Amino acid sequence: MKLELPSHKKLVHEMTLPIRWGDMDAMGHVNNTVYFRYMEVARIDWMTQIGCPPRPDGEGPLVVNAFCNFHQQLEYPGDVRVRTYVSDPGRSSFESWCLLSRGDDPDNVYASGGATTVWVDYQAKRSAPMPEWLRSIVA
Repeated sequence: MKLELPSHKKLVHEMTLPIRWGDMDAMGHVNNTVYFRYMEVARIDWMTQIGCPPRPDGEGPLVVNAFCNFHQQLEYPGDVRVRTYVSDPGRSSFESWCLLSRGDDPDNVYASGGATTVWVDYQAKRSAPMPEWLRSIVA
């Protein structure tokens, strides 16, 4: 099943990461699990930039599902460009989306993916209303 990214998404972050030799598998291309790592690194970098670094105390974001569509193989050497988008804020959740391309081929999508993020009270282990400052960013 291929999941499509919505057209109403909002670009919130871009970054470039090196494709490391160790990111490849025995088949000579970036292992599928590493694509999730690229999206995770971009998501954490964006959250840190907006003043929401990961902290296990208090409240914060928690990914409750994630997916990736693999369009083309990424291979070493090179850089991967990750563009992160957001959409559909709810009471305590929002959707995030990523487009992955090569730094030397930025208009060609090599992978697309996303995650549902829920704002949670870590101590209570339950969702909490999303703060207004975050809602204004993801809306």
